[in-house]
Amino acid sequence: MIEFRPIVFFLGVLLIALAAAMLVPAAVDAASSNPDWQAFLGAAGLTLFVGVSCVLTTRGGWSTLSVRQSFVLTTLAWTIAAAFAALPFRFSGLGLDYASAFFESMSGITTTGSTVLTDLDNAPPGILVWRAMLQWLGGVGFIVLAVSVLPMLQVGGNQLFKTEFSDPSGKASPRIASLASGIGMVYVGATAVCLAAYWAAGMSGFEAVTHSMTTIATGGFSTSDASIGHFNNAGIEWIATLFMIVGSLPFAMLLVASRGDPLRVLKNSQVQWFAGFLIAGTAAIALWQVATNDVAVGHAIRASAFNVTSIITGTGYASEDFWRWGTFPGIAFLFFMFVGGCAGSTSCSVKIFRYQVLFLALKAQLERLLRPHRVYVAHYDGRPLPDNVTDSVFAFFFLFLLLFALLAFALSTLGLDFVTAVSSAATAITNVGPGLGDVVGPAGTFATVPETAKWLLAAGMLLGRLEVFTVIVLFTRRFWRT
Repeated sequence: MIEFRPIVFFLGVLLIALAAAMLVPAAVDAASSNPDWQAFLGAAGLTLFVGVSCVLTTRGGWSTLSVRQSFVLTTLAWTIAAAFAALPFRFSGLGLDYASAFFESMSGITTTGSTVLTDLDNAPPGILVWRAMLQWLGGVGFIVLAVSVLPMLQVGGNQLFKTEFSDPSGKASPRIASLASGIGMVYVGATAVCLAAYWAAGMSGFEAVTHSMTTIATGGFSTSDASIGHFNNAGIEWIATLFMIVGSLPFAMLLVASRGDPLRVLKNSQVQWFAGFLIAGTAAIALWQVATNDVAVGHAIRASAFNVTSIITGTGYASEDFWRWGTFPGIAFLFFMFVGGCAGSTSCSVKIFRYQVLFLALKAQLERLLRPHRVYVAHYDGRPLPDNVTDSVFAFFFLFLLLFALLAFALSTLGLDFVTAVSSAATAITNVGPGLGDVVGPAGTFATVPETAKWLLAAGMLLGRLEVFTVIVLFTRRFWRT
């Protein structure tokens, strides 16, 4: 049997930290005389009680986490955090049922950006801050997970990025704290620079704080129903584009760059491929806008660069309703959802390195067909590509697309139309945010989808954020055998 005491202990610590975080929006609401401060205070009290109880009843008697315990803890951490983070949404004056509140909190903590809320321009300030904080905390939490835990668990090819912080013995390394500290400093610093840039470009202090958190986290929650389009400001859009890209770069490399080796980031093949996707996507959409919709070249480049970057990075901001741009952009944006940023970033979806591995495997297969007697070894960043990485990536692609299809099918049985069902499934499992169409597109929300659909989409967000296998392995019989 798996020893659950350390798992419960760490979940307790997580809940205590979450309860402390709830005090920030409570203070914001209290300062603005909004009664929702009571909702945050009540939720914080309940969360703190459960967290302290978990810690006090499970102290001592264990040392480090095994691989199986790490799988369980990772999945439960995101699920439990979303469950308790939903309490302020449920207790507030928004009138949300728990399914909608859980959907919103899961969307926040997984940095998805889909929302059930409307009239954000008049929403309580504490709620807006809480949404931004969930994405910001979820973003840095996933970076640490992706850099130090997923490689150890060998999830979906992430073993390609084992670092000196990974423990080859199969135990969760105590040196994770060292890596988390360095990455945390870079993360906070990038958020601060983004905040200052937004404020200088014309945002209010409150808007700059909330948007800087959701931009670096590539989350996409905004303080307005019109998202970044609310500002109609070219400077703000270019700043957002830049920092969405920063949030999608490997933070371990950004840490190295901050210590005096900035060129290492640019030399990385993942970053180069990522830049290639962004440039190609922006160019294709901009050319369509100019040739078909008779849009001025400057505006076409600005709007295309912003919205393509937003969807590829999984941020989910929108400056315009790109669903109205035409058939080609609509289909293109659906494919952009399945790209993602670099491994070790706040970004989501398939991620660039898997496309690189897929390309290398295809190239190797062609070489073997052309020269069957030659031994061909694929290399990634100058290192031989292990077979187990290739196998993991192929398995990830298969399972990822299978789950997307099953989720889309399940949503269609609930009465959603084809575009809404398919794009909702895609945006959930890729953690992008807005879907396509009039219901869940850039100009819509998920408020009107059935309650069952909200639960299914929340599950899809969790699967996508934790890279599928981390969750699926818990449902296998062999995992629970002694």
